[in-house]
Amino acid sequence: MSTTNLLEAVRVVKENERIALESYADAAKAISNPVGKELFKQLSAFETFHYEQLTALEKSLQEKGQFIDYEGKDFPLPPIFAIEAAQEPQRKSIMKIISEAIKLERTAEKSYAGLAAKIADPQGHQMFVRLAEEEYKHSRILTEAYWTLTNLGVWKWSRP
Repeated sequence: MSTTNLLEAVRVVKENERIALESYADAAKAISNPVGKELFKQLSAFETFHYEQLTALEKSLQEKGQFIDYEGKDFPLPPIFAIEAAQEPQRKSIMKIISEAIKLERTAEKSYAGLAAKIADPQGHQMFVRLAEEEYKHSRILTEAYWTLTNLGVWKWSRP
């Protein structure tokens, strides 16, 4: 993959991260349940981390033509309590927020996996593999939150 194409791809996934972090920050404001609010605050913080790392990668590729060392990040443990979903006054809109978040995460995962497959540099390849894995974990967390809210009436998720 040429440096020009790689830089353009990095800018696209960076923009996707910006959209996700803003979407999750807005979701955290819209959700009244403290557990749901915390989930989306953590997701927004995680996507901010991805955005910052991609900004550093973009700069490094422009200035040095090199990939950065990306060690990744673990998602924080969820709160140990669960609160009844009946306390969430806008449950249908919350389910829509979660569904849209799952779609964002799956799109990001596919984008990163696609980039990883095109990168010959081992450090760059590993960075995009790790990013894809982190987005996959986010979609699993959100899927679990959706399932438990729908079927058990509580906000709950576990760290994969």
